[in-house]
Amino acid sequence: MTVHFEDLTLDWLGYATLRIETDDTVIYFDPGRYGVLTGEWEPHVEGINHPPAQDYDAEDGDVVCVSHIHHYDPDGIRRVAGEDATVVLFEGINVHETDRDVDRPVGLDHEVVEVSMEDELVAADCPIWTVPAYNEPDGPNVEADGTPIHPEGIGCGFLVEIGGQRVFWPGDSDVLDGHEELDVDVFVPSIAKNYTMDRHSAAELAESMGPDLVLPIHYNTFESLEGDDEAFTVDVASRHVPVVLDH
Repeated sequence: MTVHFEDLTLDWLGYATLRIETDDTVIYFDPGRYGVLTGEWEPHVEGINHPPAQDYDAEDGDVVCVSHIHHYDPDGIRRVAGEDATVVLFEGINVHETDRDVDRPVGLDHEVVEVSMEDELVAADCPIWTVPAYNEPDGPNVEADGTPIHPEGIGCGFLVEIGGQRVFWPGDSDVLDGHEELDVDVFVPSIAKNYTMDRHSAAELAESMGPDLVLPIHYNTFESLEGDDEAFTVDVASRHVPVVLDH
């Protein structure tokens, strides 16, 4: 399923991978991991709502945004980035902080721009703003010792303006102070039960922000990311906010 909104075409390709297209520009958020772009992903529960795995190698992206080390996948970036793409990486990505064997950002064959938690730039004529993304120490997404799973400083979210619309991917984050004040046309939250805002807090944030469309992503890729998207859509729609699913 492909979602059309105003002049945008949006495709959730699995996990946190979102493709956004206008007539002349393509932007990706957090491409790859867990086999969603290599055709190897398999559902942990039969019939669960999630985009099917595919061997995806479009290499058509003008901009590729990567929020933090958990979503840093050089193979995924290479599968989506066009020859002249700009790869926008959070500056805190350190390959030594993962047990995966991945290339350092300097090894990518594209222009790489590193950004902080609160930054702004223009890539492919698209304004991009970053916002902090983390789990609150007193929130639900903490380790047994109370350490946040995503501590402050681990990554960022992205607000991009493309085709005259502002699309907001908050990254792996709880709902934070200031989110509701953002000027957002399309909100693409995680609704997973762990690690990020869940479907309840995402619905509340959607109501506060008042976007023209909500499209949930980053759920059901594996068991600990399960999320009830149908309940989420009912909740958001009851708040008089337009919502749609893409799978």
